[in-house]
Amino acid sequence: MNCTQFNKILVEEVLQSLGHFPTKQNEKEAWFINPFSKENNASFKINKTLNYWYLFSEGIGGNNIDLMKKYLNASISEVLKWAENQNFSSFHQQTKNQKFFNLPKTYEIVEVKEIQHPALIQYLKSRRVENQKHLIQEIHYQMNDKKYFGICFKNDSDGYEIRNAYSKICLGKKDITTIKNNSKSLLVFEGFFDFLSFKNIEESLENEPSDYMILNSVSMINKIKNSLETYEKIDLYFDNDEAGNRAVEIIKNEKIEAEDCRVLYSDFKDLNDWLIHGNPNNEVKIQYQSTFKR
Repeated sequence: MNCTQFNKILVEEVLQSLGHFPTKQNEKEAWFINPFSKENNASFKINKTLNYWYLFSEGIGGNNIDLMKKYLNASISEVLKWAENQNFSSFHQQTKNQKFFNLPKTYEIVEVKEIQHPALIQYLKSRRVENQKHLIQEIHYQMNDKKYFGICFKNDSDGYEIRNAYSKICLGKKDITTIKNNSKSLLVFEGFFDFLSFKNIEESLENEPSDYMILNSVSMINKIKNSLETYEKIDLYFDNDEAGNRAVEIIKNEKIEAEDCRVLYSDFKDLNDWLIHGNPNNEVKIQYQSTFKR
């Protein structure tokens, strides 16, 4: 990715990848809380027509390069290296529309199979979700003539979310993952390890199967809003951080009735962190039902 390509990516998508979401928007502009420092008022404006941003509180603005140089306190080359690992959907659209250029494929998927590698099994045990390995797969892939492997979770665009003890990437297009059980109840998770964590305790809850939606990135939150309206009951399992707070706020602003379930793991980073460090298995059912029984 070069500077021209990165600057063509929607500024709004770049901000959402960082966990920043608009407080208000229309077809021409979007307003955000200052992403560089804590402020109560939305002083950061995006001109959607020009794909430029301007921060009124500091009197500065520019393109994506300018944004990320300041945000990361990094050089242009460091910004571009960061951008290459983000799988921006609007960048994929750029490359799709470049009919006159044969862009080299940067990776090759060698094999996808049942999880067998001892290192991956041990990694799942460290996350306390080894009982759910039937919901994920083992992937072997090659990048820049180097071979890698990891745990993979497929999304709705046939992309793969890949994790191991050392890396966290996505191969292919970034998208959500939906799992349907013809239910009127929906559980929404930020990442697939949170989904696996819930499935690991679900057996003790005596609940009927729900539909599941895994964002695979909190930046996908705006994509799911219309899908939520068909459900009678929605439970949200996001991270306990600023991005998680904003994701809940976005859904609430749509007048969608949804339960913020983070109270279950309020002292932990996320649901998986709670499963690992906070709650022995024999206490799960009691704590969960006392919190969410309706």
